[in-house]
Amino acid sequence: MTKTIAVAGKGGTGKTMVAALLIQHLIEHHSGSILAIDADPSTNLHLVLGVPLEETIGDIREETLQETYRGGLGGISKHDYLEVRINRALVESKGFDLLAMGRPEGPGCYCAANHMLRFCIDRLAKSYDYVVIDNEAGLEHLSRRTTRDVDLLLIISDPTMRGLIAALRVVDLIRELDTRASHIRLIVNRVPVDGDGQPTLAPQLEALIKEKGLELAGLIPEDSAVADYDTLGKPLIYLPLQTLIRSAMKEIIESLDGLV
Repeated sequence: MTKTIAVAGKGGTGKTMVAALLIQHLIEHHSGSILAIDADPSTNLHLVLGVPLEETIGDIREETLQETYRGGLGGISKHDYLEVRINRALVESKGFDLLAMGRPEGPGCYCAANHMLRFCIDRLAKSYDYVVIDNEAGLEHLSRRTTRDVDLLLIISDPTMRGLIAALRVVDLIRELDTRASHIRLIVNRVPVDGDGQPTLAPQLEALIKEKGLELAGLIPEDSAVADYDTLGKPLIYLPLQTLIRSAMKEIIESLDGLV
Protein backbone atom coordinates (compact mmCIF):
# COMPACT_ATOMS: atom_id res chain seq x y z
CA MET A 1 0.00 0.00 0.00
CA THR A 2 1.27 3.45 -0.90
CA LYS A 3 2.30 5.73 1.97
CA THR A 4 1.70 9.42 1.22
CA ILE A 5 3.79 12.04 3.01
CA ALA A 6 3.02 15.71 2.40
CA VAL A 7 5.34 18.57 3.35
CA ALA A 8 3.72 21.98 3.80
CA GLY A 9 4.43 25.45 5.16
CA LYS A 10 4.69 29.04 4.11
CA GLY A 11 7.29 30.02 1.53
CA GLY A 12 10.86 30.31 2.73
CA THR A 13 10.60 27.96 5.70
CA GLY A 14 12.64 25.19 4.05
CA LYS A 15 9.87 22.74 3.15
CA THR A 16 11.47 21.85 -0.19
CA MET A 17 14.73 21.11 1.62
CA VAL A 18 12.92 18.89 4.13
CA ALA A 19 11.11 17.05 1.32
CA ALA A 20 14.42 16.43 -0.47
CA LEU A 21 16.22 15.18 2.64
CA LEU A 22 13.27 12.93 3.46
CA ILE A 23 13.52 11.44 -0.03
CA GLN A 24 17.26 11.04 0.47
CA HIS A 25 16.65 9.14 3.72
CA LEU A 26 14.14 6.81 2.06
CA ILE A 27 16.62 6.09 -0.74
CA GLU A 28 19.50 5.40 1.62
CA HIS A 29 17.42 3.03 3.73
CA HIS A 30 16.04 1.19 0.68
CA SER A 31 12.52 1.89 1.87
CA GLY A 32 10.90 1.19 -1.50
CA SER A 33 9.95 2.94 -4.72
CA ILE A 34 9.44 6.70 -4.40
CA LEU A 35 7.41 9.21 -6.39
CA ALA A 36 8.32 12.81 -5.59
CA ILE A 37 5.64 15.34 -6.54
CA ASP A 38 6.60 19.00 -6.75
CA ALA A 39 3.25 20.72 -6.18
CA ASP A 40 4.73 24.17 -5.62
CA PRO A 41 4.37 26.44 -8.70
CA SER A 42 7.89 27.77 -8.05
CA THR A 43 9.12 24.30 -9.11
CA ASN A 44 12.38 24.00 -7.15
CA LEU A 45 12.34 20.39 -5.96
CA HIS A 46 14.25 19.09 -8.99
CA LEU A 47 17.06 21.55 -8.23
CA VAL A 48 17.61 20.32 -4.66
CA LEU A 49 17.31 16.72 -5.89
CA GLY A 50 19.83 17.31 -8.66
CA VAL A 51 17.74 16.15 -11.64
CA PRO A 52 16.71 17.90 -14.86
CA LEU A 53 13.13 18.98 -15.52
CA GLU A 54 11.82 19.56 -19.02
CA GLU A 55 8.04 19.44 -18.66
CA THR A 56 5.39 19.97 -15.99
CA ILE A 57 1.76 18.98 -15.62
CA GLY A 58 0.88 22.64 -16.14
CA ASP A 59 2.61 22.55 -19.53
CA ILE A 60 0.71 19.40 -20.47
CA ARG A 61 -2.62 20.90 -19.44
CA GLU A 62 -2.06 24.04 -21.53
CA GLU A 63 -0.84 22.15 -24.59
CA THR A 64 -3.73 19.67 -24.38
CA LEU A 65 -6.25 22.50 -24.43
CA GLN A 66 -4.49 24.15 -27.36
CA GLU A 67 -4.45 20.90 -29.33
CA THR A 68 -8.14 20.37 -28.56
CA TYR A 69 -8.99 23.86 -29.80
CA ARG A 70 -7.01 23.24 -32.99
CA GLY A 71 -9.15 20.25 -33.84
CA GLY A 72 -8.13 17.14 -31.96
CA LEU A 73 -5.43 14.94 -30.48
CA GLY A 74 -4.50 12.79 -33.45
CA GLY A 75 -7.34 10.32 -33.12
CA ILE A 76 -6.74 9.22 -29.51
CA SER A 77 -8.91 10.02 -26.51
CA LYS A 78 -8.00 12.91 -24.25
CA HIS A 79 -7.57 10.50 -21.33
CA ASP A 80 -5.07 8.33 -23.23
CA TYR A 81 -3.28 11.40 -24.53
CA LEU A 82 -2.86 12.82 -21.02
CA GLU A 83 -1.65 9.49 -19.65
CA VAL A 84 1.01 9.25 -22.35
CA ARG A 85 2.12 12.84 -21.74
CA ILE A 86 2.29 12.37 -17.96
CA ASN A 87 4.46 9.29 -18.31
CA ARG A 88 6.70 11.20 -20.71
CA ALA A 89 7.00 14.08 -18.21
CA LEU A 90 8.00 11.72 -15.41
CA VAL A 91 11.66 12.27 -14.50
CA GLU A 92 13.24 8.92 -13.73
CA SER A 93 16.30 9.00 -11.50
CA LYS A 94 18.29 6.63 -9.35
CA GLY A 95 16.14 5.85 -6.32
CA PHE A 96 13.11 8.02 -7.16
CA ASP A 97 10.91 9.44 -9.89
CA LEU A 98 9.76 13.06 -10.03
CA LEU A 99 6.62 14.70 -11.33
CA ALA A 100 6.25 18.50 -11.24
CA MET A 101 2.84 20.16 -11.23
CA GLY A 102 4.15 23.48 -12.54
CA ARG A 103 2.29 26.67 -13.26
CA PRO A 104 -1.29 27.35 -12.18
CA GLU A 105 -4.17 27.52 -14.61
CA GLY A 106 -4.52 30.29 -17.14
CA PRO A 107 -7.78 31.61 -18.62
CA GLY A 108 -10.22 29.05 -20.03
CA CYS A 109 -12.14 26.00 -18.89
CA TYR A 110 -9.95 23.38 -17.21
CA CYS A 111 -12.53 21.28 -15.38
CA ALA A 112 -12.48 18.21 -17.65
CA ALA A 113 -8.69 18.31 -18.17
CA ASN A 114 -8.03 18.70 -14.45
CA HIS A 115 -10.30 15.79 -13.59
CA MET A 116 -8.49 13.52 -16.04
CA LEU A 117 -5.09 14.72 -14.84
CA ARG A 118 -6.02 13.98 -11.24
CA PHE A 119 -7.18 10.52 -12.17
CA CYS A 120 -4.01 9.73 -14.14
CA ILE A 121 -1.67 11.07 -11.44
CA ASP A 122 -3.46 9.25 -8.63
CA ARG A 123 -3.37 6.00 -10.59
CA LEU A 124 0.35 6.48 -11.26
CA ALA A 125 1.01 7.16 -7.56
CA LYS A 126 -0.53 3.85 -6.53
CA SER A 127 2.33 1.98 -8.20
CA TYR A 128 4.87 3.43 -5.71
CA ASP A 129 5.60 2.53 -2.10
CA TYR A 130 6.01 6.20 -1.14
CA VAL A 131 4.65 9.45 -2.50
CA VAL A 132 6.37 12.56 -1.11
CA ILE A 133 4.59 15.82 -1.96
CA ASP A 134 6.29 19.20 -1.70
CA ASN A 135 3.17 21.38 -1.38
CA GLU A 136 2.55 25.01 -2.07
CA ALA A 137 1.48 27.16 0.86
CA GLY A 138 -2.23 26.86 0.06
CA LEU A 139 -2.30 23.04 -0.13
CA GLU A 140 -4.14 23.30 -3.46
CA HIS A 141 -2.73 20.03 -4.74
CA LEU A 142 -4.05 18.11 -1.76
CA SER A 143 -7.47 19.71 -2.09
CA ARG A 144 -7.70 18.74 -5.76
CA ARG A 145 -6.49 15.14 -5.58
CA THR A 146 -9.02 12.42 -6.22
CA THR A 147 -7.40 10.33 -3.47
CA ARG A 148 -7.09 12.85 -0.66
CA ASP A 149 -5.90 10.83 2.32
CA VAL A 150 -2.44 11.68 3.61
CA ASP A 151 -0.62 9.34 5.96
CA LEU A 152 1.75 11.96 7.34
CA LEU A 153 1.62 15.76 7.04
CA LEU A 154 4.84 17.52 8.00
CA ILE A 155 4.37 21.25 8.60
CA ILE A 156 7.56 23.30 8.40
CA SER A 157 7.99 26.57 10.26
CA ASP A 158 10.80 28.96 11.01
CA PRO A 159 11.54 29.86 14.66
CA THR A 160 9.32 32.95 14.71
CA MET A 161 5.86 33.73 16.06
CA ARG A 162 4.66 34.58 12.54
CA GLY A 163 6.01 31.27 11.26
CA LEU A 164 4.18 29.25 13.91
CA ILE A 165 0.93 31.15 13.34
CA ALA A 166 1.23 30.30 9.64
CA ALA A 167 1.80 26.65 10.59
CA LEU A 168 -1.37 26.72 12.69
CA ARG A 169 -3.27 28.05 9.67
CA VAL A 170 -2.07 25.03 7.69
CA VAL A 171 -3.57 22.76 10.37
CA ASP A 172 -6.85 24.66 10.16
CA LEU A 173 -6.81 24.48 6.36
CA ILE A 174 -6.24 20.73 6.21
CA ARG A 175 -9.27 20.31 8.47
CA GLU A 176 -11.38 22.50 6.17
CA LEU A 177 -10.43 20.54 3.07
CA ASP A 178 -11.89 17.19 2.16
CA THR A 179 -8.59 15.65 3.21
CA ARG A 180 -7.73 13.27 6.04
CA ALA A 181 -4.23 13.51 7.48
CA SER A 182 -3.69 10.49 9.70
CA HIS A 183 -0.75 12.12 11.47
CA ILE A 184 0.35 15.77 11.63
CA ARG A 185 3.78 16.79 12.91
CA LEU A 186 5.57 20.13 13.19
CA ILE A 187 9.23 20.67 12.27
CA VAL A 188 10.89 23.98 13.13
CA ASN A 189 13.76 24.87 10.82
CA ARG A 190 16.75 27.24 11.17
CA VAL A 191 16.66 27.16 14.97
CA PRO A 192 19.56 28.98 16.71
CA VAL A 193 21.85 26.79 18.79
CA ASP A 194 22.75 27.37 22.42
CA GLY A 195 26.18 27.30 24.03
CA ASP A 196 26.23 23.52 23.91
CA GLY A 197 25.47 23.51 20.19
CA GLN A 198 21.85 22.38 20.66
CA PRO A 199 18.95 24.00 18.79
CA THR A 200 16.76 25.85 21.28
CA LEU A 201 13.39 27.53 20.79
CA ALA A 202 12.40 30.73 22.55
CA PRO A 203 10.11 30.01 25.54
CA GLN A 204 7.23 31.92 23.91
CA LEU A 205 7.37 29.63 20.88
CA GLU A 206 7.49 26.50 23.02
CA ALA A 207 4.47 27.77 24.95
CA LEU A 208 2.48 28.40 21.75
CA ILE A 209 3.23 24.93 20.40
CA LYS A 210 2.09 23.37 23.66
CA GLU A 211 -1.00 25.59 23.92
CA LYS A 212 -2.18 24.71 20.41
CA GLY A 213 -1.47 21.01 20.82
CA LEU A 214 0.93 20.74 17.91
CA GLU A 215 3.06 17.61 17.99
CA LEU A 216 6.68 18.64 17.52
CA ALA A 217 8.72 16.14 15.50
CA GLY A 218 11.95 18.00 16.04
CA LEU A 219 14.15 21.05 15.50
CA ILE A 220 16.55 21.64 12.63
CA PRO A 221 19.47 23.91 13.58
CA GLU A 222 20.89 26.67 11.45
CA ASP A 223 23.50 25.11 9.18
CA SER A 224 25.86 27.16 7.02
CA ALA A 225 26.34 24.14 4.74
CA VAL A 226 22.83 24.68 3.33
CA ALA A 227 23.60 28.31 2.40
CA ASP A 228 26.91 27.23 0.87
CA TYR A 229 25.20 24.60 -1.29
CA ASP A 230 22.46 27.03 -2.33
CA THR A 231 25.02 29.68 -3.28
CA LEU A 232 26.90 27.24 -5.51
CA GLY A 233 23.74 25.64 -6.90
CA LYS A 234 24.68 22.23 -5.50
CA PRO A 235 21.79 19.80 -4.86
CA LEU A 236 21.00 19.57 -1.14
CA ILE A 237 20.48 15.83 -1.51
CA TYR A 238 24.29 15.56 -1.59
CA LEU A 239 24.83 17.14 1.83
CA PRO A 240 27.25 14.96 3.82
CA LEU A 241 25.93 12.79 6.63
CA GLN A 242 27.99 14.65 9.24
CA THR A 243 26.34 18.04 8.62
CA LEU A 244 24.12 19.42 11.36
CA ILE A 245 21.05 19.36 9.16
CA ARG A 246 21.48 15.73 8.05
CA SER A 247 21.98 14.63 11.66
CA ALA A 248 18.88 16.53 12.75
CA MET A 249 16.76 15.07 9.92
CA LYS A 250 17.93 11.57 10.81
CA GLU A 251 16.84 12.06 14.43
CA ILE A 252 13.49 13.53 13.36
CA ILE A 253 12.70 10.68 10.98
CA GLU A 254 13.67 8.07 13.57
CA SER A 255 11.49 9.84 16.16
CA LEU A 256 8.45 9.48 13.88
CA ASP A 257 8.32 5.87 15.03
CA GLY A 258 7.29 4.04 11.91
CA LEU A 259 5.29 6.86 10.31
CA VAL A 260 7.98 7.08 7.59
